[in-house]
Amino acid sequence: MTMPSQRSPLKIGTRGSPLALAQAHETRDRLAAAFDLPPEAFDIVVIKVTGDAIQDRPLKEIGGKGLFTREIEEALLAGGIDIAVHSMKDMPVEQPAGLLLDCCLPREDVRDAFVAPGLTAIADLPQGSVVGTSSLRRKAQLLHRRPDLSVVEFRGNVQTRLRKLADGVASATFLAMAGLNRLGMADVPCTPISPDDMLPAVAQGAIGIERRADDSATAELLAAIHDTATGQRLTAERAFLAGLDGSCETPIAGLAELDGGRLRLRGEILRTDGSEALADDATGAVEDGAEMGRAMARKLLARAGAGFFDWR
Repeated sequence: MTMPSQRSPLKIGTRGSPLALAQAHETRDRLAAAFDLPPEAFDIVVIKVTGDAIQDRPLKEIGGKGLFTREIEEALLAGGIDIAVHSMKDMPVEQPAGLLLDCCLPREDVRDAFVAPGLTAIADLPQGSVVGTSSLRRKAQLLHRRPDLSVVEFRGNVQTRLRKLADGVASATFLAMAGLNRLGMADVPCTPISPDDMLPAVAQGAIGIERRADDSATAELLAAIHDTATGQRLTAERAFLAGLDGSCETPIAGLAELDGGRLRLRGEILRTDGSEALADDATGAVEDGAEMGRAMARKLLARAGAGFFDWR
């Protein structure tokens, strides 16, 4: 296997947000450590994606999850980059022909963070308070618990959303604990929300690395940093998502957890206005994770019936 070098670096494609760059640097550092390579053996390539370029409209109006991946995947297929680093919760459940997503880094904290100056819980928000979020899942989960609240669109990276909060656009917002941790933002006053109270997005806290299917040399490199436990958990969660035909237009939550050779999968679907939520919980063998996810999706869809999601 030919190793990357300063003369022939491995090109790592990523979005340009501070969090995306932190994830790309983590990938580089793990590869460098695994093969005792200098940082100069890698080249981080920032690629502008539609989801970052258009900030003034909800994601569902401009195309959903692929908006954060399409241009990067096009560069990967064209050979402009060798690997692509993604937040797994942004990834569609199907990859373009010729690409594989078979490497995950160790998963970070899966929890959502409640961010509100002077407050520590959703229950503390005064009646009628304005909460900012661009996540349909978080919006639906919030309105299911507190239908008196008003939710406004809050697009942008972590720093942008915190600035909007400081400017008084909303009284509170939600961030991912994983993003705050990866950015070293321990100074942000927030309260982690237990998954028992607010189930996170499918694959929240996980970094995935995509490659060309015919690139065996890169496959060998990535195999050295793949985290098996994270991969097993995401297999179940993403099978659940795929069974629901999930996208940015659907309020879906899911979390798989491991306990020895057993896997616990929790899933939730909500009406977009938060008026109804359906949840399920299952435990089985780790190797049955994908089928558990598909079965849970079928079960919840059967309970929901036609018209549960606004888009159906």
